[in-house]
Amino acid sequence: MFLQQNTINGLRIYFFSSLIDQFSETEIKLMFKTFVMDRMSMSDTDFMLSGRGSGAEVRFSESELLHFRSIVKRLKDNEPFQYILGRTEFYGLELMCDYRALIPRPETEELVYWIVSSMEKGRNEEYNMVDVCSGSGCIALALKSALPNAKVEAWELSEEAIELLHENRDLTELGISIITMDALSDSYPESTERYDVIVSNPPYIPNSERSMMEANVLEFEPDLALFVDDDDPFIFYNKIASESKGLLAEHGWLYFEIHEDFEEEMEELLRDHGFVNIELRKDLQERSRMIRGQRVPSQHE
Repeated sequence: MFLQQNTINGLRIYFFSSLIDQFSETEIKLMFKTFVMDRMSMSDTDFMLSGRGSGAEVRFSESELLHFRSIVKRLKDNEPFQYILGRTEFYGLELMCDYRALIPRPETEELVYWIVSSMEKGRNEEYNMVDVCSGSGCIALALKSALPNAKVEAWELSEEAIELLHENRDLTELGISIITMDALSDSYPESTERYDVIVSNPPYIPNSERSMMEANVLEFEPDLALFVDDDDPFIFYNKIASESKGLLAEHGWLYFEIHEDFEEEMEELLRDHGFVNIELRKDLQERSRMIRGQRVPSQHE
């Protein structure tokens, strides 16, 4: 056997000794607790009592130990914790999470919070909203959860991501519309109603920055959702901003998640496309990671 005792304390020692070179103690503690509770169907109380040497002491079977050894190997091989677990939490929702789409990030959650908190009329209004380059559907589903009367669409190109989107819609039982759509297409879907909000977290990392990315991102998360050519890093932003002018309602808003190094370029981009009331927002790490602009009608409308 690869650990001295088949108890929860013995397994804890194995996790820490195997992973301490790659992760902080806080990270290991969280992952250990999450994986044990998931495999053993434990509550927080069960987990707390299990390692106290009482009658509640957990002893693992050989198959359970092999399961945990496999998890440790996958973590050592840089596979993201969320992909191994198969789910993640986002804006109070539990979502399925795997290689088919990016792992939802905290800054994206902050973007959703910004949108929701900015909706003046409140959660009972029938807003019309679309999430472009939706991936796992985290933004669209979070908006629908926070604004239940809103009509929310999720546009996505990747067939694998669309499968995940459908699974997350079924899991959350939130009624969003899923549309297969290439954000760079010359033919955007026609809507009988204009949108109050268009939001997008598109690919925006220049290929030249690959060497600066963590191995767990490069080796497991989909390139299609991450990288753009160095010679045109704003290709998605330009296209979506251009199309949004004809899709947004009067005084509607366009929101983007952005690269922290491109805040000035993004402000100029939105100005060039005729947006007003442009505002940058920093995330909790004090990095410029989101921007919005408002549409005003032209004199010809």
